Amino acid sequence: MRPAAGGRAEAALHGGLTLAATIVLFPFLWITLAAFKTQIALLSGAVTFTPVLSNFRDVLFSKTSEYLHHFVNSAIVGLGSTVGALVVGTLGAWSLRRMRWPYPVSQGLMAWAIVFQMIPPITMVGAWYVMFRTVGLYNTYAGLVLAHLTLNLPLVLWMMSVFVAQVPVELEEAARIDGASTPGLLWRVVVPVIRPGLTACGLLVFILSWNEFAVALNLTAKQTATVPVAIAKYAQEFEIQYTQMAASAVLSIVPALLLLLIGQRHIVRGLTIGAIK
Repeated sequence: MRPAAGGRAEAALHGGLTLAATIVLFPFLWITLAAFKTQIALLSGAVTFTPVLSNFRDVLFSKTSEYLHHFVNSAIVGLGSTVGALVVGTLGAWSLRRMRWPYPVSQGLMAWAIVFQMIPPITMVGAWYVMFRTVGLYNTYAGLVLAHLTLNLPLVLWMMSVFVAQVPVELEEAARIDGASTPGLLWRVVVPVIRPGLTACGLLVFILSWNEFAVALNLTAKQTATVPVAIAKYAQEFEIQYTQMAASAVLSIVPALLLLLIGQRHIVRGLTIGAIK
C-alpha cells in the first residue's frame, strides 16, 4: 500500500511541476511562433503557417528601425548599473558584516533596504524626472544607470551580505597579519571567495535592469531608449505591429539566455552557498 501511495504522490508532484512549467513556458512559445508569422496569419489565428523571417529583417535592418541602437543602449545601462550595484552593494555588505556598527544602525539599514525594495519604481519616477532634468541627467546613460543602480541596490545588499558572511574571518585576520590593506584584503581575499555569489547576483541584477520598463520610459528619449521601450513603440496610435513586436521580444531574450547558460554553474553554487554548510 505504501509504495503505491508513494508512487501516486510522486506522479502528482511530477504532474503539478509539468503543469506549472507549461503555464510558464506557453507565453514564450506563443511569442516565438508569432515572430515567425505574418501579420495576417497572426490576426486570423492560423494554427498552421509558413514561417517567415521578414519580421526579424524589419526589426534588425529596416531603415526606420533603431532596434540595434536600443539594444546597445540596454547593454550599456545594464552593464553599468550591474557593476555599480555590485561594487556599492558588496562594500556595504562587507561593512555591515565586519565593521562594528551599532546594532540599530546595521539592522535599520537592512530593514530599510527591504522596505525600499517593496516600493513600486513608478512612484519614484516623477521625482527623478524633475531632478534629472534640473541637473542635466535626463535622457543620459548616467541618469538611467543611477536609477537602475538605486532600484537594484537593496537586492544586492541583501544577497551579498549572505555571501560575505560565509567568508571565514580567519582568512581576513591572516591577511591583516600579513600587512594587507583594506582594499587589498577585499580584492585578494574576499572577492575570490564570494565570486560565485557575485556572478549569481550580477546576472540577476543585469536581467532586472535589462527588462526594466517604467523608469526607462520616463527618463529616456529617442537617443537613450532601451529595448523594452523600443518594443513598446511598435504599438502606435493607428497600428500595432504585433509580429515585429514579437520578433523584437524574442531577440531581447537572447542576452539573458546566453548569460544564464554561460553562468549556470556559478548561479547554482552562488544561490545555494548560504543554505549548505
